[in-house]
Parts: sequence; structure tokens; C-alpha cells
Amino acid sequence: MNVVILEDEPLAAQALAALLTRLRPATRMLASLGSVEDAVDWLRAQPAPDLLFCDIHLSDGNSFDIFRQVAVSAPVIFTTAYDAYAIQAFQVNSVDYLLKPLQAAEVERALQKYDTLRPATLPAAVANVQRLVHTTPRSRFLVKTGQVLQAVPVEQVAYFLAEEGVVFLVTHAGKRFIIADTLDQLEGQLAAQHFFRINRQIILSIEAVREIRPYFKGRLVLQLAPPVAGEALVVSAGRAPAFKQWLDH
Repeated sequence: MNVVILEDEPLAAQALAALLTRLRPATRMLASLGSVEDAVDWLRAQPAPDLLFCDIHLSDGNSFDIFRQVAVSAPVIFTTAYDAYAIQAFQVNSVDYLLKPLQAAEVERALQKYDTLRPATLPAAVANVQRLVHTTPRSRFLVKTGQVLQAVPVEQVAYFLAEEGVVFLVTHAGKRFIIADTLDQLEGQLAAQHFFRINRQIILSIEAVREIRPYFKGRLVLQLAPPVAGEALVVSAGRAPAFKQWLDH
């Protein structure tokens, strides 16, 4: 079995590779890749592996972006820290998942499921991944003000902000609404060409970006409208190339 691991934490990738070798001694590790860019380049240039282990969050973006950029003909087992709501979505789409931290018994279960898919049902498993990542983006969000419910069109969203365990939808007009979705959930529900997650606290729309300034060590400082209170909004050096590419897409 030829395997590719997509994981931006080297120790986690090494641990998974060692576990796979122990559970399936004949496993051949073709590559361990930590970014969307590297994964896209590898998958375009190399024959498809038998199986992909794919973390949701890579160093330069959401791993779903890989499947939007390149046709992947291999089945995928996702590794994720998503909560139960998101996990149910993977189950409905017949895409297997491993909840971090990875456990040997769960990896074995996923491999056994993979074994049952071969060979006749593999095309259906691949199609399920494509359906998952190409799901129609959200067009509105139901919010509550007092006892009144209203739908906020996605075009009115400036950014989503996580503060102390609460996620706020902030509109271009500066209104803030608490929503039930986590940023991890939202990241898979928003159109990638319009929204970008710059860190663990904020997903912003391209219309909210008013000013970008270079910062030391390759970082960027952003000014948004409406502004985010508190410290300067900084894009890390690792995320800056993907952010620039998103702006220029």
C-alpha cells in the first residue's frame, strides 16, 4: 500500500508513519507534505497513491483547497480536531476520519474500512470526497437579536471572530452577532475565493481588507473595516504567501 501523509506537524506525521508501518508492515510512505502548495505540486506530478492521510489544517491553508485545485483519484482518510457536528458530515459522505490525537485502534479501524472498499467501491469513495469539498458555500446565516431572528446574507459579512470560546459574525456595518458555528466548521462552508482564515481567531472576507503593510520577519499587518479591537492583526510569515496568493487570485 502506497501512502501519502498530509500533515504540517512533523512529529505528528512521523508518529502516523510509524504507526502505519507497525499496523501494515508492507506500507510504503511516498511522501509527507505539510502545505497545500506542496501537496498540489506533488499530486500533479506523481501517480496517485493508494491512500491519502490528510489533516484538515495545513501550514498554508485548509486542505480542502487541495481538492479544489487538483483532481485526486485516491481515497482519503481525514485527520481532524473537528467536533461531533463536523464529524457527522464526514460520516454522511462516507469519508472516514481520525479524531486527534490519533489512537492505534482507530487507525486500524480506518484501514480495515479502506480494505473493504477495494477495488470496486473506491471510485464512490473518491467521489464522496469531491462532493464534500465542492459543497455549495453558505449563502446566509441565521442570527438572533433579543427575541428576533434574522438571516444575514454572506455578502454582508466582514469577518468571523473567535473570542474566549465565542464566535461572532461581524458585518460590514459593524454589527456583531453570536453564531453557533466554530471557525473550523465555517472554514469548510465559505467560498474560498471570498474568505480566508488568517489565524485561529479570524476568518475575513476580501471586502473587509482595507490596508496591508509589510511587517518584520516576513509578516503582514492588516487593517480591516470595521476594525478589530485590540492588538494589531498580523499574518504570520508562514501564512503570508498563501494570503497574498488569495488576494491575487
